[in-house]
Amino acid sequence: MEERVEAMLDSNVTNSELKLHTEKFNQAMRDGKCDVDTKFQYAVTLSRSRISADHHRAITLLEDLCVSGDPEAFRDYLFYLIIVNIKLHDYVRALECAKKFLEIEPSNRQVQDLKTYAEKKRFNTGMKGLAIVGGVALAAGALVMAFKNK
Repeated sequence: MEERVEAMLDSNVTNSELKLHTEKFNQAMRDGKCDVDTKFQYAVTLSRSRISADHHRAITLLEDLCVSGDPEAFRDYLFYLIIVNIKLHDYVRALECAKKFLEIEPSNRQVQDLKTYAEKKRFNTGMKGLAIVGGVALAAGALVMAFKNK
């Protein structure tokens, strides 16, 4: 399962492909003719970028599409929101999107795998945070004891 998810997350866009979609999107915006498909394709391209600023832009576009895009494609928008939020390590948001997606299509294996992956990452991140806090508290305690004994 984890290998499948990491393969989805590691699918990166080439610089030329990113440039092409950026130019197409920007031209459509300048012309006032940016349709739902152009916006979605650009968001998907940004979601496959290696640059986190592109991921944030993808989230903005995908969230806008969730509100104003094609209702029939809502689950597609959610799917890419899950992926981008995982890439940004926002596991809580990724899990919220996965929950909404699975309400629509409960048997979707890819989203179930993404949800499990995000849950595992969120747990591991929380455990690392606790370990750091515990280490800091231990070090502070040791310093207090060292000063007390002087």
